Amino acid sequence: MSGAASTSARPQDRLFVALDVPDVSRARDIVERIGDATGCYKIGLELLFGGGLEFAQGLKAAGRQVFLDMKLLDIANTVEKAAANIAALGLDYLTVHATDRQTLDAAVKGRGGSRLKLLGVTVLTSLKVNDLEEQGVRGMSPADLVVHRAKLAKDAGFDGVIASGQEAALVRRAVGPEFLIVTPGIRLPDGEAGDQARVVTPDAAIGDGATHLVVGRPITAAADPRAAAQEFVRRIASAAT
Repeated sequence: MSGAASTSARPQDRLFVALDVPDVSRARDIVERIGDATGCYKIGLELLFGGGLEFAQGLKAAGRQVFLDMKLLDIANTVEKAAANIAALGLDYLTVHATDRQTLDAAVKGRGGSRLKLLGVTVLTSLKVNDLEEQGVRGMSPADLVVHRAKLAKDAGFDGVIASGQEAALVRRAVGPEFLIVTPGIRLPDGEAGDQARVVTPDAAIGDGATHLVVGRPITAAADPRAAAQEFVRRIASAAT
């Protein structure tokens, strides 16, 4: 095991199912089919603008954990006020792009004394070296940039970061045992990568120090979403022992 993650969460609470679907009816059907296999859900921009915010509040009221994947990035005043309004909703997690301290500091200020956990988005798991070069980032690999931004987020007072499992061990060494590492781009050994460029198995991600996994289509598009979720939870439990 390359990095130890410090978390007391149950295996089923370390799996976020990504409800990357266009409407609430589809999301509700997935949640019902998964049942108690996990109680943690990520709601991103696609669902958010299809009634997802009210749906997120309903999930929270029903005792689920809700991860609002907003990926905030704007001037400091806007980020601060947006974070304050999101914190007032009583949800559990919020993502903010970890590109600079001004943005990160604004989110921390907006969060205030609420229980909202802030996660810094390091480098999207769909990006490769040539994609970063197109953005003007030269001389740094995705891994180098992930670690740099993880340190920025930790120094700003964030609770954790979003990072590929391929960089989880590097991030864990850089930020210590208490920081959350939430890893998307998770696939089973025989799973298709889809639009993800930097994918890993759940076993590898947890073994390298990830605290939570985000899984979308391998669960939501499965013939039996509950069974698929249970398999990911089983792998989390096995890797964590």
